[in-house]
Amino acid sequence: MAIGPSSTPSPVPAGIPCWIELACREQAVAERFYGALFGWTYTTQRDPATSDGRYAIATMTNLPVGGLYRAAQGAPLGWMPHLSVPHTASAAEWVEHLGGQLTLGPMPIPQRGTILHAYDACGAPVVFWEVPPDWEFVTGIPNTFSGADLNTHDGVAADHFYTKLFTYGSHQIGDGESLDYVEWLIEHEPVLYRYVMGSEYSLDTPPHWLVYFDIDPARGVDAVAGESIMNGGTVVIQPYDTPFGRMAILADPEGAVFAVIDHSRVSEEWGRAEVDDPYDD
Repeated sequence: MAIGPSSTPSPVPAGIPCWIELACREQAVAERFYGALFGWTYTTQRDPATSDGRYAIATMTNLPVGGLYRAAQGAPLGWMPHLSVPHTASAAEWVEHLGGQLTLGPMPIPQRGTILHAYDACGAPVVFWEVPPDWEFVTGIPNTFSGADLNTHDGVAADHFYTKLFTYGSHQIGDGESLDYVEWLIEHEPVLYRYVMGSEYSLDTPPHWLVYFDIDPARGVDAVAGESIMNGGTVVIQPYDTPFGRMAILADPEGAVFAVIDHSRVSEEWGRAEVDDPYDD
C-alpha cells in the first residue's frame, strides 16, 4: 500500500514508500516504453549520483510518479522502492546494527533530500530517503505506484530487519508454509509485503523487490499485458486472479520486471500458476 491518491503529505511517516526508481542500461529505451505503456512524460535533472549525471523524473499531469536513470556498470538494475526515514545518519547505524550492509551514502541530492543505499539483512538492495518538506510523490491512481513485495528466501531475517527498523506490525496472509506471504503494517494499515520465494524461483535467485502499478479497470490488466508486448516488453506471468485483484508480471525491453494490478477484480483464491523464474538469466 502506498500513500495516495494525491501527493505524499509532509512530513512523510518513517517506513512509507516515498519514491520508486528504475535503474536501466539505456534510459531512452526505458522512457519510450513506460511513456507508451503508462502515458508518462519526463523532465530531466542533473544528478551526481548517476553514471551520466542525468536523472529523468516521470510525471503525470505535471506531478512526479517516479524516476529513471542509467545505472553504472555492474550496479543492480530494475525497479526499486525508496523508504522514508527521518534521518539517514541514524538509519545507517540501524541498518548495520540489524545485520544490513551500507553501499552508498548518506548522500545529499540537491533539492531532493538525502539518500542511503544498502543491502538489508536478507541480502536485498534497498534505498532509504530523507525527503525534503516539499516532497511530492503521486500514487494510488492508474499508471502510478500501487505497492511492493520483497521477494526473499529468508522471511525470518527480512521480518526481523524491517519490523525492528520501522516498528512495522507483521501479519501472515498466506498459510505460512505453502504460501509464506506477510504484510507489514503501520497503525494496522498495510505498507509493504514480504514473500518467501517458492518453487517458481530457482534457489540461486537473489532477493529483490517487485514493484506494482495500478491499472484502470476500464483498461484492464489483460490489455496492458498485450500493450507491453507491442511496445517491446514481455509477459513474464500471464494475467491471473488474486485476493488483491487481477494482476500480471511484465518485463520492459531491457528485462526489468514489474507488476500491474487491477484492484477491482478480486478473487477468493490465488490463481497464479507456476512458471519459470522471472529472474533466471
